[in-house]
Amino acid sequence: MPISEERCAWAVLARTPGLSLPLLSTALETLGGATGLVGAADHSRARAGLPPAAREFLKSTAAVATAAERRWLEDPAHELLGFDDPRFPPLLRAAGDCPIALYVDGRIDALAAPQLAIVGSRNPSAQGRETAFAFSKYLARQGLTITSGLAAGIDTEAHRGAIAGQGATIAVLGSGIDVIYPAENAALAAQITQHGALISEFPLGTSVRRGNFPQRNRIIAAMSSGTLVVEAARRSGSLITARLAGENGREVFAIPGSIHNPLARGCHQLIRQGAKLTETAEDILGELDFSGFIRHTETPEAAAMPDAPAAAGMDNDHKILLDALGFDPADIDTLVVRTGFKADAVSSMMLILELEGYVQAAPGGRYSRVARSLLG
Repeated sequence: MPISEERCAWAVLARTPGLSLPLLSTALETLGGATGLVGAADHSRARAGLPPAAREFLKSTAAVATAAERRWLEDPAHELLGFDDPRFPPLLRAAGDCPIALYVDGRIDALAAPQLAIVGSRNPSAQGRETAFAFSKYLARQGLTITSGLAAGIDTEAHRGAIAGQGATIAVLGSGIDVIYPAENAALAAQITQHGALISEFPLGTSVRRGNFPQRNRIIAAMSSGTLVVEAARRSGSLITARLAGENGREVFAIPGSIHNPLARGCHQLIRQGAKLTETAEDILGELDFSGFIRHTETPEAAAMPDAPAAAGMDNDHKILLDALGFDPADIDTLVVRTGFKADAVSSMMLILELEGYVQAAPGGRYSRVARSLLG
């Protein structure tokens, strides 16, 4: 499709150093939009208040839309939104550290919908994955857009859950929008563009760098009305997102876990700091006013944290072993001590329970109960 010079000018501004929203807002008004600013004489840009770094860049040969940028913008599913575009996410525009522009691949309308961020560990437990998927699926079915960062682990399950719930999901990238990370999420990213959108403030081709992720996290936090943390260690990027959400006046929710699970400690820390302890999706819906958007397609009980499957028809020894396993991972030796059964009997019964879907192998030769989502 034909691309306007205004959109090409925004691609240049997205790469221009030293710009801030207040400075850029004044310059755009003074010089006649992005096209006028990029095409203005240097003395005009100086009078409009642009800093030296921005002016030097705009005088250089790099201050034109590249062939790659023009090709990307020709795709009708692609958009580049300046912060002054009425389709720009409203909560993000009101935040203190708003990006000047967003690359968008997918459905623009998803950006204006009420959003809940779901974030957490890149290496969660099996139950953490299932919990993130279940919450996301239920809340997406209610009409909320689920926002996350496309990372492995909880982020991936949040996006997958929203898609399974036939809802919308937004992935905020810590790289250029044409650089999918991690690479194994390429197929998921393609699905997200059909059910929501990929967005990034970084210019095309920007590679993955450690420093990009805190920048990415501030967008996740600012775009969303609240942030739910599902499993996070004490030193975790998810806690950065939660802190930024709080600084933006957003609600923070955290799912508690076992005191023996190191991935629960970040959530427990958040709860001690004032985050809402969250056991069901109703804890979220009751705290945030989404009444104008909620579809109520399921009963509140369907949003509860996953329960273990019922053991109907199971013989008594297997029930004893399953009860002894509890809800924290345990190894064979621990189960021998708890039950008094012989090790070979425990191993044999655990194999049967695993084949029947009641337990699953966990790292370190341990087993954990399989959580069963009530969402079906």
